[in-house]
Amino acid sequence: MRSVVIVAWLTLLSAQAQQPLLIGYYAGDGRNLEEHRIEQLTHLIWCFGHVRNDSMVISPAQDPIIARMVRMKARNPDLKVLLSVGGWGGCANCSETFARETGRRTFAASVRALLDLHHADGIDLDWEYPAVPGPPGHSYSDADRHHFTLLVRELRRALGDRYEISFAAGGTDECLLKGFEWDRIMPLVDRMHIMSYDLVHGYSTTTGHHTPLYACTGQELSADGAVQLLDSLQVPLEKVVIGSAFYVRIWKDVAPVNNGLFQPGTFSHSISASAVDTTLTAERGWSLFRDKEACAAYAYNSAARQFATYDDPASVAAKAGYVRSKGLGGIMFWQLIDDDPVNGLLNTMHRALRSP
Repeated sequence: MRSVVIVAWLTLLSAQAQQPLLIGYYAGDGRNLEEHRIEQLTHLIWCFGHVRNDSMVISPAQDPIIARMVRMKARNPDLKVLLSVGGWGGCANCSETFARETGRRTFAASVRALLDLHHADGIDLDWEYPAVPGPPGHSYSDADRHHFTLLVRELRRALGDRYEISFAAGGTDECLLKGFEWDRIMPLVDRMHIMSYDLVHGYSTTTGHHTPLYACTGQELSADGAVQLLDSLQVPLEKVVIGSAFYVRIWKDVAPVNNGLFQPGTFSHSISASAVDTTLTAERGWSLFRDKEACAAYAYNSAARQFATYDDPASVAAKAGYVRSKGLGGIMFWQLIDDDPVNGLLNTMHRALRSP
């Protein structure tokens, strides 16, 4: 009887250890932070620090926000709070800094000091992008690929096993194939996050799904496509986290052909997921659609000639189910401030991820 109890206990521990992670990024000003359902998260990632004089630096104005995030562990003792560096437009000098041994060593030491100071649990690298063009004016080179490996190696040496290391990677084939030495970095990191959103973006001149789960007729890029590519590169899927977008991308000057999908247009603006129910309404001229092949939501306004692409509760639930079925490490989203704190996409995501 005792052996049966032990086996059952070990089985329970194993199941708990394999629970998919639910990771939220946060780049807000602190307003309404405590109203969100932090108990549903496994990780909360503060954004963003920057690289200056070979070091990671955080504005002193952000210190109180980070402190509040860390204090949320009182509500969720299993919560891990990470600090992220970079972001879109935040890594102009990353290529040059991380090309030098002294740059990598100084940076790693500064990360350790910041994690100790803020009582945080790890670092998230959001270099956009190693070896691939990023924002205008950001330098890059083919050598970034190996320098990223050396950076991760230096970080692990400085942080030991006490702190987590994760990194974000663009969701395109170019980013995934050119940017990383997968066999060398994955043993050193806790996980990687696929930015499987902005697959059509502010520079795109044709509409499409910006965060689809699957490829479809008219669009190849998707979260599933990125996962399949990583699997073919022998990246351990239990360390792979896919992304969800808690914001809507809207294009203007879009013809009504195909309800605006895959049509020429100009990116106009974004809105928060929390604003969808009051903005993309029939009263405002919007018609809502679902691409079943891509498992993606979109909308079209014929009067305004506007097209919108976004994640909705159905697509978020589908992504969570995909994570479970594929044995992935989890799902992450950008970002918490864009969600309804009471009954938003996080709530849907958590329910789908944890349902029996």
